Amino acid sequence: MHLPVLESRQSALETCVFCPKLCRSACPVSNAEPRETLTPWGKMSMAYFAARGNIDPEGRDGAMETSWACTGCFKCRESCDHRNPVAGTLFDARAEWMERGAAPDGAKRVVERFPLHWQETHDAVNAIADRLATSTSAACETSVLLGCTYAKRLPVEAHHAAIACSKLVPGGVRLINECCGAPLRMAGDSQGFRTQAERFQASLGSAKRVVVVDAGCARTLRDDYPAMRVDLGVKVDLFVDLAAANIAKLQQIATDEPLRYHDPCQLARGLGVTEPPRAVMAQITGKPVGEFDDNRRAANCSGAGGLLPITMPKVASKIAANRVAEHAAQGGGRIVTACASSLLKFRAQGAQADDIATWIARSLGAETTE
Repeated sequence: MHLPVLESRQSALETCVFCPKLCRSACPVSNAEPRETLTPWGKMSMAYFAARGNIDPEGRDGAMETSWACTGCFKCRESCDHRNPVAGTLFDARAEWMERGAAPDGAKRVVERFPLHWQETHDAVNAIADRLATSTSAACETSVLLGCTYAKRLPVEAHHAAIACSKLVPGGVRLINECCGAPLRMAGDSQGFRTQAERFQASLGSAKRVVVVDAGCARTLRDDYPAMRVDLGVKVDLFVDLAAANIAKLQQIATDEPLRYHDPCQLARGLGVTEPPRAVMAQITGKPVGEFDDNRRAANCSGAGGLLPITMPKVASKIAANRVAEHAAQGGGRIVTACASSLLKFRAQGAQADDIATWIARSLGAETTE
């Protein structure tokens, strides 16, 4: 094979290449940008042909770009009888292209700017910790990973999540001011991702448990770290699971506004978690939360993942617009989600949208009027 990194993915590639393309309607990217090469079959075929040396190994013919035309939403896997790992295979292909210097400019910028991204995350988390008068370094059994997007771009929601965790965990928590390295994995910098994973591991100190707010970060810790043999040695819990486990502490909030829950791809399909956030919202509002017609593991993507907003921004925005249009067609109201990137995308499309952390913090008596 001409792309050595993909040797371990040969079976997955062949399964897609010789398939009748039953998953083609599942991909949010090819639905928004109807090109055959952007269907799961097309993207895997391009990787397959590149691995075999049948197309330009330096990507000058544009074949490499299809590897970044993926949000990592796993919906094609749900439509596949073989549950073929398309997203993971395409992310491995990204690493191969990046190593050859053939990655898209947007992906290269993510790698080049990562030290700045790390510093901004470090400073943002420290500011939240200072405000809460909690720690980012003291010994503590439970650490909280907010996620870079929450900390940097949604500091209010990040603060709500941090407050909620501090109220739900006896003995208090410390905030982790490290990045899990997921941007590097998505960009294709496999060595940088490993280095950051090891750095993250070293930052845990004496923690016995990590509560993760962002589902993408949680899936990175639970799935991607073990895949490269990085063992954190701690239990990785989800924020929404923590809230569900303490559901009796959540006080009801009266609201007449229609609410509809959007399942984040990384949470619902990546981690298989669909019912805890619904149980939490039902407890808080006193009634079942509204649903999209496509929900749970069949939910449509927001277009926010896999670096798509960086590598294909117009397509990413179109995917988000499609989801918001679904919401409006089904009665509108306010969208509630558990994903920082989805929240930003929905708001950019003009939708009224909240993070579930805000509702949880309010139900625990925290002031959330910022």
